[in-house]
Amino acid sequence: MCMNCAMTMDETKLDAFASRFMGMMNDGMTILMCSMGHRAGLFDAMADGKPRTSVILAKETGLHERYVREWLGAMVAGRIVEREAMTGTYWLPRDHAASLTRTSGSINLAAFTQYLPHLGGMEDKVLACFRNGGGVPYSEYPRFDEPMSEDSGQTIVPYMVDTIVPLMPGLHERLSEGIEVLDIGCGTGMALMQLARAYPTSRFMGYDLRPEAVAEANWMARDAGMDNLHFATVDLTDWREPMAYDWIMALDAIHDQARPDKVLRAVRESLRPGGTFLMVDIDLSSEPVENIDHPMGAMMYAISCMHCMTVSLAQGGVGLGAAWGVQLAEAMLRYAGFREIAIHRLPHDTQNAYFVMQT
Repeated sequence: MCMNCAMTMDETKLDAFASRFMGMMNDGMTILMCSMGHRAGLFDAMADGKPRTSVILAKETGLHERYVREWLGAMVAGRIVEREAMTGTYWLPRDHAASLTRTSGSINLAAFTQYLPHLGGMEDKVLACFRNGGGVPYSEYPRFDEPMSEDSGQTIVPYMVDTIVPLMPGLHERLSEGIEVLDIGCGTGMALMQLARAYPTSRFMGYDLRPEAVAEANWMARDAGMDNLHFATVDLTDWREPMAYDWIMALDAIHDQARPDKVLRAVRESLRPGGTFLMVDIDLSSEPVENIDHPMGAMMYAISCMHCMTVSLAQGGVGLGAAWGVQLAEAMLRYAGFREIAIHRLPHDTQNAYFVMQT
């Protein structure tokens, strides 16, 4: 059977796939180097578009020239940085800098490149789970909060007050008067800090599984003098606080939970009459075939396999994964007791769907 398959192979398709796959490997290595450039501040140093040698760039960034020169070579080969051979200078074109620097005012795509090396470093541990089952616990991911904070810091946090709060009718007025707000899976609490500044009469609480993130969030809140903002380390698996909050939000957090079904039911129970639940989660389909043309489809499945799903399984959970999809998300919300579900998409955020429910 296999020999017959080999004899009938389309050589044109074979060559096309091999070429495409080589391109994927080349691009993957380029993404690794882009993560290095982002974290080292090299893209930011080149944001002005001016030509400079590797020596000058190394001096400006305080880095070792030999490493900077090799990184620049990778960026030239990857068609990200341009070089003039006669003068030995390099520059980052302005139209590239707009997508790769922290100061551009646009979404910084370089921030997303950090996922590849960080999650790649977990390969052996996740591979062991392929063979033995189980999962890799959240505590084994020392840096995951950093790319996640940069990610949400671009797509969610700056839009919380002016764009996201208005998705929920009457919420601005209620926040101005003073209500109880909870963010589950809050990370370092950046979204809550935006809200706590804008609505000083409301009270904000954040829960997260990772003690280090909670400690950092509490420190930042105290440093900013926000006495209406607090954080606590909480495992949401068996969490219950009936009728304690007026607004609960979960920002890219439900799919990571050990028992998302129990958490969603607990959210419904914890809302007071007239309360609001905002769930922001990955905007994919529950059917993989429908995600082929999604601009971040393969990336989201990879992040899910290497983090979201395995973290849930490590807790003895269901391993829902980031690619659970809008269809399953809506079904689980209805099972949890939410009847009217509005799903919003925001023009600046191609990654997430915004689910709004009211009791």
